Amino acid sequence: MKLSRPVSMFLLAFGVWSWFIWVTFVKNLVKDGSGLAFEDGDPTAYFWVHLLLAVVSFVLGTVVGVIGLRGLRALRRTS
Repeated sequence: MKLSRPVSMFLLAFGVWSWFIWVTFVKNLVKDGSGLAFEDGDPTAYFWVHLLLAVVSFVLGTVVGVIGLRGLRALRRTS
């Protein structure tokens, strides 16, 4: 199955966007000063749940981005 150029570019952009957003989120999570992520210096359940969400999103963003990149490479080879 071949992906069209717009679909491949969308998937690649989605993967990059996902990494940008979630890296920013994790940085903010680690620097949390509101007391949600850390209580007396120890990580809370809020921290672990959101860190898990970020890791899953990194993996999914990477997979989607790689699919988009492979789609663009396949189009370049056939052109």
